[in-house]
Amino acid sequence: MSDIAIIGGGAAGAAVFGSLLRRGAAGTVHWMTGETPVPGRGVAYGTQDERHLLNVRASHMGLYVDEDEGFAHFCARQRPGFPETDFASRWLFGDFIESQLTSRMAEAAAKGQPYVLHGLEAVSVAPHGGGYEVKLANGDALRVGAVVLALGILPPLPFSGTTARALASGAYVVDPWNLPQYPSRPPHRVIVIGTGLTAVDTLLSASAWWPDAEFIAVSRHGLWSSVHAQAPTTVFASQAEVNAALLSCRSPLAMLRVIRRTLRDHPGLDWRSLIDGMRPHNPTLWQGMSEAGRRRFLRHLRWLWDVSRHRAPPRSAAAIQRLLDSGRLTLRAARVVGIDGDGPLDVMMRTRASGEPTVLQADMVVQATGLNLSVALSDRPLIMQLLRDGLVKADPLQLGLSAEPDGRLIDAQGHARPGLYAIGPMLCGNLWECIAMPEIRSMANELAYALKKAASLVVA
Repeated sequence: MSDIAIIGGGAAGAAVFGSLLRRGAAGTVHWMTGETPVPGRGVAYGTQDERHLLNVRASHMGLYVDEDEGFAHFCARQRPGFPETDFASRWLFGDFIESQLTSRMAEAAAKGQPYVLHGLEAVSVAPHGGGYEVKLANGDALRVGAVVLALGILPPLPFSGTTARALASGAYVVDPWNLPQYPSRPPHRVIVIGTGLTAVDTLLSASAWWPDAEFIAVSRHGLWSSVHAQAPTTVFASQAEVNAALLSCRSPLAMLRVIRRTLRDHPGLDWRSLIDGMRPHNPTLWQGMSEAGRRRFLRHLRWLWDVSRHRAPPRSAAAIQRLLDSGRLTLRAARVVGIDGDGPLDVMMRTRASGEPTVLQADMVVQATGLNLSVALSDRPLIMQLLRDGLVKADPLQLGLSAEPDGRLIDAQGHARPGLYAIGPMLCGNLWECIAMPEIRSMANELAYALKKAASLVVA
């Protein structure tokens, strides 16, 4: 069997799909896009709010390694005069994905490469012969030689301290990307849990929709994401030496010491240049840590990494600062320990400085705490079935699925499953740096090459 199934209708699925069409798969390429309105956009690029900006410059964004048109050129066509070093809207990148997919499908049709888009969810994957049988939500079954899980992030889970009464009230919003723009009564006070990039986008939308509302952002350390420089930073002349020193480390604290020493010894160095120069080596650095080291990193340093690595576009940061300066937005360093009520909600927290308990009331509470990768807690039928049947296993740190560096998934017996791959966030446990489009498009290209090679060996 040489057909290939791609499961997941977001940008990662689009990257694999288009890469396979360009490479020329031996059989039919099936793409299960689910019920997404427009294949390829997913959650990240489905937003229609122009205030939601990419946190990667237009010149560095793309869907494929071998683009038919660069994203920066696309931006210039759609928005004449748009600088390639600026940060475009997520919606505009979604338009770009659509244009790239249209081009790839037309090319495939012209050369006779078969493909099928299925606007359905895949509900199970089971071994069949030398490949797999993929069942769809309507009961249809596909038999393929390989499966790629491009699932993206999982739907967010409610904060553990939230009562059933609060969840039933409608005043607690678990998914910030489904924020109700027109509630029955506009809220007077909104508490946003989180201060990362998702929280920034949430606040930019909500503050525009509800101009009379007061906003409180809460996170344990009370820190916003750092901000990108207005212009691209220059490459650090000694980056290779720093990367070599980092690669010789075996603990996250040792790596932190190298970074701090470098910044101390080079007072004129923009720290953002140093962090960006590590990016190609981040998967190797992560893989070099023991499981205990990774746990220590997640417990003690992840917050610092997230603040430094996932930076906000300058325009977004400036808009947040205006909200702070106007008094409409305040920031609290506190740990949320419970949420109760049926509207307004009581948000119980302990402040970071004193540990004193305090309670704030809010007409709406929005959970904007980032990625959910806990597959063991997922109620998604496909994931539950794969785990139950032992075809995959959860990463021990709940960072997606256990996998090899090339994306092959590891089963319950600890063996890499032939022909069963993942791409994107589900590989965080093995690669760490695998969520952004620069890494996804590179891996999609490598995966398409590997799948074509494997199929040609089967056919031969």
